[in-house]
Amino acid sequence: MNADLLTEYAFYGLSFLAIACALMVVLSRNPVHSVLYLIMTFFCIGGHYLLLNAQFLFAVHIMVYAGAIMVLFLYVIMMLNLNKESEPRREFMTKLLFALPAGLLVLVLSGAVGANAEMTIQGGQQIGLVENLGDVLFKQFLLPFEISSVLFLAGMVGAVLLGKREVK
Repeated sequence: MNADLLTEYAFYGLSFLAIACALMVVLSRNPVHSVLYLIMTFFCIGGHYLLLNAQFLFAVHIMVYAGAIMVLFLYVIMMLNLNKESEPRREFMTKLLFALPAGLLVLVLSGAVGANAEMTIQGGQQIGLVENLGDVLFKQFLLPFEISSVLFLAGMVGAVLLGKREVK
């Protein structure tokens, strides 16, 4: 069995597991279980980075998303003590509005699978390394990189303002 075939099997296995875990994030009734499924989804996506020979992106992805952000989500969910009694009831139209994008995603994915698209890696095997990533970010994508940093700053300021206690 050659390496390309093993890589292809690993890609499909990780993809299936990522989709299954992502569905369980949405379908799970317990918020703590949803967070744990989301962490598993992040690990599967990190596995895709490893298949693309992007070890730095894998390490950053696992540390930032699975490590920091999801632990913070889990901590907040446990502090809020969410349960069935405190969960608001959703109307049928709200459920339909959530189901419509999911249906469109399934349609697009089935179209992509039906087109029998061949997997190719553009930019060579070294695209995910730190040197190449920094080169691409600061030469080709400088404006979107700076815009995203301003958006993150605005998000942090908004979170601080929302978390601030009101003075009476």
